Amino acid sequence: MVCKFRKEGAGDYTASSEFEQKRSKYLHRIFSVRNIREVCMEKISTQDFRFLDSKTYRRKEHFEYFSGLAYPYVGLTVNVDITKLQDRIRADRLPFFLTICYCVSRAANRVPEFRQRILDGKIAEFVRCKTSHTVALENGTYCYCTLEDDMPFAEYIVYASSAQEEAKRQGSIAEAEEDIYDKFFISTLPWVSYTSLIQPVPVPADSNPRITWGKYFRQGEQTLLPVSVLCHHALVDGRHIGDFYRYLEEEMSWITGE
Repeated sequence: MVCKFRKEGAGDYTASSEFEQKRSKYLHRIFSVRNIREVCMEKISTQDFRFLDSKTYRRKEHFEYFSGLAYPYVGLTVNVDITKLQDRIRADRLPFFLTICYCVSRAANRVPEFRQRILDGKIAEFVRCKTSHTVALENGTYCYCTLEDDMPFAEYIVYASSAQEEAKRQGSIAEAEEDIYDKFFISTLPWVSYTSLIQPVPVPADSNPRITWGKYFRQGEQTLLPVSVLCHHALVDGRHIGDFYRYLEEEMSWITGE
């Protein structure tokens, strides 16, 4: 941009009106971005979380190392045995996706590291997180639906079914920045069984765990479901992902009454 000046006295220079207008718009944009960020942080601060003390945080060196990587994520896909859970789903005509979503959400919430997020370079740990999952629309696209899981399974199915219908009516994927931090990002590919999955991720990196599952399949006497997890490695290690899969099996067992 070329700045034009005009002389208005002995050595007194003032920016032209064109320059002032551009400068005013630029400053307005800068302060608007700052204000938006401040508002976001104010709204986030009303959510139920605490900042971890960096002085006593055991993984401080790991956090600093992985935070500096271009791709700081860690993930894998595991074939989860859902044989008995599938029997229960068929017997009681339960919605398959919501049943799995309930188990996944409660298992993820049992792992503290899955509830941690990076906020302004600090680690925030939420008391409980919600799921934000994709819901297919008739036009071939999808919308987002947010669900809580702190309720008995039978209540959850009724509540979640209603919430999905409301999400379909709104048909939006819009989410405010301050509303995403306490979410697990959930998706499904019910058309294919897969052995690995590449997730789209933002730049700079976010820290919300992504959990996805595909089409279940039979292997011998078992019904298996590929379940993928992707987490920010600055917060989550392989042991924590292993804990998630163990808790997932337990959550499924509780639904089947075992």
